[in-house]
Amino acid sequence: AAGAPGSAIRVGARELRDLPAAVFLGAAAAAFVLYVLALWLLHRQERRLAAVFAIAAAIQLVPLAGPLLLSRDVYSYWAYGRIAEDHGADAYRVLPAHFPNDPAVRATAPAWRRTASVYGPVFTAASTGLAAVSGDSTETNAYVYRVLAACGMIGLAAVASVAAARRAFALAFVGWNPLLALQFAGGGHNDVWLALFLVGALALAARGRSLLSGASWAVAAGVKWVPLVLLPLSLLASRQTALRIALGFVVAAAVICVGSFAVFGTAWLGAVLPLTHRHSAYALPSRLGQAGLPRSLALLPFLVAVPWLVRSARRGRPRFALATLLMLCASPWLLPWYAAWVVPLAAVEEDALAWSLALALSIYLLPDRIPL
Repeated sequence: AAGAPGSAIRVGARELRDLPAAVFLGAAAAAFVLYVLALWLLHRQERRLAAVFAIAAAIQLVPLAGPLLLSRDVYSYWAYGRIAEDHGADAYRVLPAHFPNDPAVRATAPAWRRTASVYGPVFTAASTGLAAVSGDSTETNAYVYRVLAACGMIGLAAVASVAAARRAFALAFVGWNPLLALQFAGGGHNDVWLALFLVGALALAARGRSLLSGASWAVAAGVKWVPLVLLPLSLLASRQTALRIALGFVVAAAVICVGSFAVFGTAWLGAVLPLTHRHSAYALPSRLGQAGLPRSLALLPFLVAVPWLVRSARRGRPRFALATLLMLCASPWLLPWYAAWVVPLAAVEEDALAWSLALALSIYLLPDRIPL
């Protein structure tokens, strides 16, 4: 359906008819129904990890057989990497539009050509290194990011199973999710790396590797800033090991900061600011605005829940998934691949409410960006 003539699911294709998009959405919805049914069966009786993992790997790799789906973000990653590698400039200071003849800039969505990098220094440095070895082919670079994201999703599912009490269920909760497969193997988004290091931090902490857990928190924050909101909950919940986790975080963050200042100067500190002025159609503030209500009401659930989240964390239950979900509800910028922030966190928690809300968020975001 994505590659059919007239389908706008494939990035760069002209929309000539609605049938391919309708088929695509119907197939994705059917896949999600099967996913939820499979989770219900798996919750009732755990299965062998090897079989669950094999199915997860197949689901996460299948979209690689199709075209790049729904988003040009991989070209932005490539463009920011090439700004440093091929043009010797700073991706946090110099806009992609300064290099209009660059193949990555030509492929980047026009709205993002006049925006400096909005990603953390860890990811920007990684994209620079990738640009050094991936050549000038638009298709090759997009596929490289998609393959890496698919492998990251398989790794994320495996790490979630390590961190969880119900290992097979957590593995399936992440690895069998069709929305995540479409957005990462299909779209190549970088949020999988934030999630991988974040869940990796939880897995390391569960195994008594507190210093490494703190370092993993720092690397996750170096991809995007989201983990910095959740880290205090982790420290409150793990009082006996909080000092070691904090020490690991501070040391790793210091190394990242020193390297970032050396390579990017101070501009990387403001990388998140451009997103504060953007609004997406599926974000709760946008929905409230459409209903004629104040957009600021979206902040209310998060603000009301903060004391409860702190109290729960102090009792040893940090409830990362619910905190992240509330943060996304308050954000004016909500995209379908942000489900990767919530789904793996819910998978590792023994929390039926978090499971239900993570699935609800995935269902809500499933039709986003599909042109109908």
